[in-house]
Order: sequence, then structure tokens, then C-alpha cells
Amino acid sequence: MPISRAQLEKELVPGLHALIGLGYEDYQREWTEIFDVESSERSFEEELKLVGFGRSEVKDEGSAVTFDDQAGEVWSAKYVMTTFALGFVLTEEAIEDDLYDSLGKRYATQLGRSMAKTKEYNCANVLNFAFSASVTGGDGVSLCNVAHPTYSGQTNSNFAAVGTDLNEGTLENAIIAISQWVDERGLIFAAKATKMIIPTGLQFIAKRILASPYRTATGDNDISAIVEMGVLPEGYAVNHYLTDSDAWFLKTNVPDGLKLFQRIEMETKKDGDFNTGNVKFKSRERYAVGWTDALGLWGSQGAS
Repeated sequence: MPISRAQLEKELVPGLHALIGLGYEDYQREWTEIFDVESSERSFEEELKLVGFGRSEVKDEGSAVTFDDQAGEVWSAKYVMTTFALGFVLTEEAIEDDLYDSLGKRYATQLGRSMAKTKEYNCANVLNFAFSASVTGGDGVSLCNVAHPTYSGQTNSNFAAVGTDLNEGTLENAIIAISQWVDERGLIFAAKATKMIIPTGLQFIAKRILASPYRTATGDNDISAIVEMGVLPEGYAVNHYLTDSDAWFLKTNVPDGLKLFQRIEMETKKDGDFNTGNVKFKSRERYAVGWTDALGLWGSQGAS
């Protein structure tokens, strides 16, 4: 249905002093703190997890070399491009009676805002459902899980099995756990935490932990090892779209973790209808968001 003059009655008369409700300030793009962005030219993108080689064998003098035949593919992650769109229609009469010549521009701007907000919610939901068994990745388990399988039979945990609130000790434990991850053949690799992702309710705790040169919430005068060692070089990022008030996450240096494939950038168009004289506006964007290697993230649901 088109937006008619009846819905814009006050906007079409002289003497209007102010318009409110559409000018709220927004947070900067927060999803970019979590996801690595790649472009796409296809309807879907697929990424493979590969198996390398295990430890070498002892070779006795004169004996043959042992050949490892276990390298290959393990599983794949698929990103299917989704179209997001929204539009509105203004009647010909509403446009004609627009004394301020701003109806189209004003509401087209709101289309862009709606699209941007949708992207924030879509991206945040990857973390909001990170612990849900009903949302799984290429390895068959949830994003944050105590048992990500590997080809060797060992498992990696990127999830605090017993919910732990954010504090100095639990952060140190998480960083240690990340450093003990193994690859598909059970070999330890240099996994490190790089950034903390938190809801609004934890921003003050995070600031104290990462800014104080001394240990927090103790009577000790010890230095803060977290700060002194610089174990979170990118600090922390607040995400206002996370729904769990005490869940917290660590982004890691593991490549090909959380990703957003951009197929078509957001664009807004308008067109007139000859029969009615109405003008249609629409915004449209295509992308896919998710994760390939779950070890790009570590998470805790918090204690509550």
C-alpha cells in the first residue's frame, strides 16, 4: 500500500517547526569488529577444511621413508547469498503537496538505516546463537563448543563448559585454553586471542581489566599480566546487539574464522508508476554471514 497524504497530514502543511523520531544517532558499524569481509560473485561460496601431515617417524639406517597418505579434505562450510530488501511508495498527491520537498529523501534515508540495522542484527545473531546445538557449522557442531572434532580424533574446546563471568582470572584461563588448540593431525599451533567482544553490560569490567596496570578486584599489588604481556592487542569491542548480558567472546588469530561475503552492496533506487503516478523507493543488498573455522572465536555464556 502506498503512503498517502492521510498518513503525512502534518508534514504537508506550513508552519511545521520540527520532525522527530527519525533523527536518532546510531552506533558505528559494529559487525566489522567481528567479521572479516570478502567479496563474492557467485550465488554461494564454499570453503574446505584440509588435513595436513602428522609428526615425522624415526627412520632407521637403510630403511625406507614412511609416507603419510592421510592428507586431504575433511569438511566444507557453505555461505549462501541472501537478498535483503525493503521499500515504500509515496502517492503522486503526497509528492505534489510536499511543501518542504523532503519526503522522498527523508524516508529513503530511513530505508538505508533499516538495511544497516538489519545487517547488525544478522551478524550479531551468529554470536547470539553461538552456543545453540541447532545452529551448526561445517564440522557438525555449534560455533562455540567443548568438542570440535579433528581428523586425529582429538577435540578442541572454544567454549567455557562451566559458564564463567568475565574477570581477570577467567580471561587468563581462556587465553591459556586457546594456546593449547591442535590442528587436524593433533599438532599444537600458535593460536592467540586478539580482541574481546562484549555486550554493553560488560564494558566497564573490560575497561578495568585491560587498562589497569595492576590486578583488578584483589588486594594484591601485583602487575596485570594481561596488560603487561599485551595478550589482547586489539583491546575490546562493545556490540549493542548481543542479547545475553553476560556472555563474552574472544576473537582469535585463526584464519578463515568468522566471515561476511558481500555479493551486492546496498543500493537504493526509485521509479515512477505511469498509471498511478506513485513513486516507489527500494533498498536492496545481498550477502552471507557465518563462520568457516570455529576456532576463530572463543566464547563463554557467563555464569547466569
